[in-house]
Amino acid sequence: MKEKILMVVFVIVVGSVLTAGLIVVSAVTNPVIEANNLKVMKLSVLAVLDIPYTESDLDTVFSDNVRAETKDGRTVYISKSGDVAFTVAGSGLWGPVEGVMGLKSDLTTVKKIFIVHQEETPGLGSRIGDDDFLSRFDDKSAVPSLEIVAAGKAATNNQIDGITGATLSGKALEAILNNEIKKYRPLLAEVSGK
Repeated sequence: MKEKILMVVFVIVVGSVLTAGLIVVSAVTNPVIEANNLKVMKLSVLAVLDIPYTESDLDTVFSDNVRAETKDGRTVYISKSGDVAFTVAGSGLWGPVEGVMGLKSDLTTVKKIFIVHQEETPGLGSRIGDDDFLSRFDDKSAVPSLEIVAAGKAATNNQIDGITGATLSGKALEAILNNEIKKYRPLLAEVSGK
């Protein structure tokens, strides 16, 4: 009986020490993680709004060129030229896809898209995050909606050539982008005065 009590006490002590260690590690790393997330957001917004910066002047360039408007838990970033950026997130084929999308001041033309995180199949679906693919969205019309079609088949200003072998990942990205544009459209119109 004494051995069982000692074993329970040992488990409680070790568990308490390990829990305290995890709490300390969390307290130390959370501010660093938050700072890194903020930096990634600023870098992504500046990239899709096509505002040049260097690592050393990131915060200054961001604060001088971008203002943030938040309503109903959604934030829109607006450049001095009236272009807007907002986060996009949703389910890809294999996992979450997160990024930032920029629209020109007309609120219908894609400026740029940047994928921050995706978990698609390496070498196939993961190519939805490649600059080569994302640049195909530049200057495309988001009205009535973006449409990813088979490679080489884009015929209208809202169609984007897809990636051969990554059709489902492309369609998942298409759904994410169109869904987020639809969600943000009222806020975009409100903050831009259009």
